Amino acid sequence: MFHALEIPAQQGSQREEFRLPNQSPSAPALAAAQTVAWQSINSIRVLSMDAVEQANSGHPGTPMALAPAAYVLWSRFLHHHPQRPDWPDRDRFVLSCGHASMLLYSLLYLSGYDLSLDEIKHFRQWGSKTPGHPERGHTPGVETTTGPLGQGVGNAVGMAIAERLLAERFNVPGHTIVDHRVWGFASDGDLMEGVASEAASLAGHLRLGKLKLIYDDNHITIDGTTALSFSEDVGARFEAYGWHVERVNDGNDLTAIEAALDAAARETARPSLVILRTIIADPAPTKRDTSAAHGAPLGKDEIQKTKDIMGWPQEPFYVPEGALRDMRKAVDRGAAWVSEWQARYDAYRAALPDQAKAFEDAFANRLPAGWEASLPNFEGTTKMATRRAGGMVLNALSQSIPNLLGGSADLGGSTGTTLKQGGALGPTTNGRQINWGVREHAMGSCMNGIAAHGGYRAYGSTFLVFSDYMKPTIRLAALMKVPTIYIFTHDSIGVGEDGPTHQPIEHLAMLRGIPGLVVLRPADAVETRDAWRAAIERIDGPTALILCRQDLPVLDRSLPGTENGTSRGGYILSDPVGGPQAILIATGSEVSTAVTAAKKLSDEGIRIRVVSLPSWELFSAQPKQYRDEVLPPALRARVSIEAAEDFGWLKFVTEDGESLALNHFGASAPAERLYVEFGLSPDHAVAAIQRVLARRSS
Repeated sequence: MFHALEIPAQQGSQREEFRLPNQSPSAPALAAAQTVAWQSINSIRVLSMDAVEQANSGHPGTPMALAPAAYVLWSRFLHHHPQRPDWPDRDRFVLSCGHASMLLYSLLYLSGYDLSLDEIKHFRQWGSKTPGHPERGHTPGVETTTGPLGQGVGNAVGMAIAERLLAERFNVPGHTIVDHRVWGFASDGDLMEGVASEAASLAGHLRLGKLKLIYDDNHITIDGTTALSFSEDVGARFEAYGWHVERVNDGNDLTAIEAALDAAARETARPSLVILRTIIADPAPTKRDTSAAHGAPLGKDEIQKTKDIMGWPQEPFYVPEGALRDMRKAVDRGAAWVSEWQARYDAYRAALPDQAKAFEDAFANRLPAGWEASLPNFEGTTKMATRRAGGMVLNALSQSIPNLLGGSADLGGSTGTTLKQGGALGPTTNGRQINWGVREHAMGSCMNGIAAHGGYRAYGSTFLVFSDYMKPTIRLAALMKVPTIYIFTHDSIGVGEDGPTHQPIEHLAMLRGIPGLVVLRPADAVETRDAWRAAIERIDGPTALILCRQDLPVLDRSLPGTENGTSRGGYILSDPVGGPQAILIATGSEVSTAVTAAKKLSDEGIRIRVVSLPSWELFSAQPKQYRDEVLPPALRARVSIEAAEDFGWLKFVTEDGESLALNHFGASAPAERLYVEFGLSPDHAVAAIQRVLARRSS
């Protein structure tokens, strides 16, 4: 039985009640708890105000407005253990509105995570654990990196997908080891961004009942009120998506907040959205409910008046002992939850040791023994598109790696990424094939959520030209160092008749420019297999596989050292007797062009080395001795061939060489004609080598 007690109203609210279980309304402990609850809430507000003020940078208003809801969530509903932030069955918490990072940092510090008050005081400063926006792996308790709005919503959807599939895979009658929720806060800005709409639509379709979002409906953005640009009925939109929707009209009404969160927690058939009407910067006297409180410090005078309203000491970063004790109860609660789960898991491991090992391996990103045994070798294959080879490799891997999942943005047949066994994920099915729909934005963001959750390796595919839609999510994957895998096919003017809208030109340069992303553009079926191997073995960051539409010859690899060349990012594919006079360097479909050109030059008595360079990142990470063996510094007669922008090629070609590339958009015509018209044929490569050698001899 829940009981209610009226407590003093806070600024911006007429009346609040806060219910506590199993206590009489007249019990002195209940009245004390009411006081402590508001002390804890106001501690969150004060830490947020003071940290932003001291840094002279940040967003105080949203943390202040959300402090009551955050307190209710973290003290009443969120299953977590501050001293075990990696506990597999913890609830996940996502702060999609990452600009409100001080809300999360305050909660982490007050709850007892490994985040000190000194770190709060060094908010946004060099070397602190409290950067401007939350960063996964940098601050204990931060589940995912947020900041670009809408991304956290997609991350939360991905986490809910991971939870559901892990529960389906590992839970058995009498043994439940996966059973947790995904909670998150989202702002007006989050719900304006298209990525959130895509992800929310998918979540409703999949009926992700463990997903619970709280929408901070504060009506304020940087430019002013949301009325400037946003007047839709958000609740009706989410109901149309298939979500369960709750509404709370007062962000300080603790009883109403608790009731709404309880209703959301009990809903298991649909994802839930709690629409929470808040007042930004509440209870600041003059800047509350204005955009002035969104992205700038409140100012010393406003903070002083706000603390007076709350009856708070003026001392910066003051936290009452009672509030700290109240929030630190999370440690004991968490310890009990972990202990209870550990007992269940120990029983599970005793009964199902193989399943338990698979569970542990999945979260550690350890590959099963013998996972490579089923990989195709492509012996006897003469020609094959790398997208087709990639599909064969993917399906082989899916048989030996049960925690590999993913799909395409409605392009499974074109990208070769449809899994032939294991079934599909749907509203009532739990297969590993995910039909993302025409939702590249959501696909990338959900992949990051799956990876950040742990337990699964996620891949997603689309045409390379549509990697534009995924750029923000790929960048965040690299920042978080999560091992997502991107499969981008139709990688060049080889797309042909579809024309310039579908022919990527600048995309390789864009992807190569993302720090921490490994890009692999294999030359044939064999390199494609080895590129997949490199992607699967990499667990400290994302990988992009760039695959072609058109058939390519399977290249001769009789030269020693070619067998592991792809994993090293670059290697000598062919070398002339007597040593090379010049080098042709290429990637992907243009490697076979280089091989043909080298044969033509050989017939003219010009000795050519052909270097396949599928991954600039992997090659650049090799020891200098190896790089110099492949590309001798003294041998500066070099020509590169790649059907893309030449941006970045100078470091491999040097000023003495040439790059055959595309620094303009393509055209609609058969692929063979385009390669000739745009100067990327074997004859053009021959002419380029002849020009380079002529210049060096003159």
